[in-house]
Amino acid sequence: MSRTARVERITKETKVLVEIELDGTGKADIETGVGFYDHMLNQIARHGGFDLTVHTVGDLEIDAHHTMEDTALALGAALDRALGDKAGIRRYGSATVPMDEVLVRAAVDLSGRPYVLHDEPALAPYIGPVYPTSMTRHIWESFGQAARITLHVDVLRAARPGGHPDAHHVVEAQFKAVARAL
Repeated sequence: MSRTARVERITKETKVLVEIELDGTGKADIETGVGFYDHMLNQIARHGGFDLTVHTVGDLEIDAHHTMEDTALALGAALDRALGDKAGIRRYGSATVPMDEVLVRAAVDLSGRPYVLHDEPALAPYIGPVYPTSMTRHIWESFGQAARITLHVDVLRAARPGGHPDAHHVVEAQFKAVARAL
């Protein structure tokens, strides 16, 4: 049985296409217009072992919010559809991922009851020119609600001795941990 889904989401602000194959090889074709977000969605595919296509055109002339939010909603909906009746899956998954000075734990319950908890330290406001770090929590909330999963994402450690957290590593470790938990 193939566990695939295709979701198209069209709003006033965005046009999103997501295709997912849960039993894939980690192949990704990602294009949202937000370079760092593309990099993170590639981590979902690679570390989750999913084949993933994401094409989003959004109102980036305003900001990245709608583009990122609607992509997360479509990805969550695609995961939910691809899981189908959930026969033969493991309901729970978790992963702890280190990335240099960062340590992140993610835990999922594919229960059909959406609930998301997210804990990360204060980060620099942007990664690259377009990715607002404040959106990471909203991405997980949108994804978890649309996927109908319980999701906990906790940054357990992030500070470098004498320095501030590396926002890139903090966010990337979260995406890798969620992918591996799934």
